[in-house]
Amino acid sequence: MSNREEAPVTISVQALQRMPYYLHCLRELDSEGLNVVSSPIVASRLGLKEIQVRKDFAAISTKGGKPKSGFVIHDLIYSMEKFLGYHNVKDAVLVGTGFLGKALLSFKGFVNYGLKIVAAFDTDPDVIGTMTADKKIFSADKISDFCRRLNIHIGIITVPDESAQIVCDQLVAGGVSAVWNFSQVHLSVPDCILVQNENMAASLAMLSKHLEEREHGIQNENKFGDMYI
Repeated sequence: MSNREEAPVTISVQALQRMPYYLHCLRELDSEGLNVVSSPIVASRLGLKEIQVRKDFAAISTKGGKPKSGFVIHDLIYSMEKFLGYHNVKDAVLVGTGFLGKALLSFKGFVNYGLKIVAAFDTDPDVIGTMTADKKIFSADKISDFCRRLNIHIGIITVPDESAQIVCDQLVAGGVSAVWNFSQVHLSVPDCILVQNENMAASLAMLSKHLEEREHGIQNENKFGDMYI
């Protein structure tokens, strides 16, 4: 094994966020029968700058690419999956089996990204002990003990806002080191705990603001007789 393969790779947060999009694009190109891919092809498909894509690929590729022909797709996909940790499936638990929780439990694509939800928790006596998507739903008072016994490191929170911090504390007490938070609550956690927030209200606000500004811009253009209809 070369030193390059053993050495840890550090990239920017922005580059890391682009990686899943790259991977999806590369898998599509692979399914189309392409064996070698260049950064201009990916950049064009994703609407990114060519130099940006080339630098991102070079940072994580263990075999590198050829200046004129590009990167071997299978090698690049492998390097990207390995860098993102998709080859090492990580067990997770989900707390809150409402509509969103059940949708996440039923999503079979998580395994492609190195995540396996092994169990779910709820406080509703009508659902405790039942199964959803082959996952058993346990009582929420078992969270900490379950995570500790099975050495679970990822917890997914899909509970109402008023319960989110309580659930987070239970997960942390059970040894969880990363929390995927779908509530709108800003969770208080120790410095060693990673929290990834998926605030749909904030995302919707961004979309609404964008549409408002776009509409306002179009209206302003119309006032001056522009070609907008």
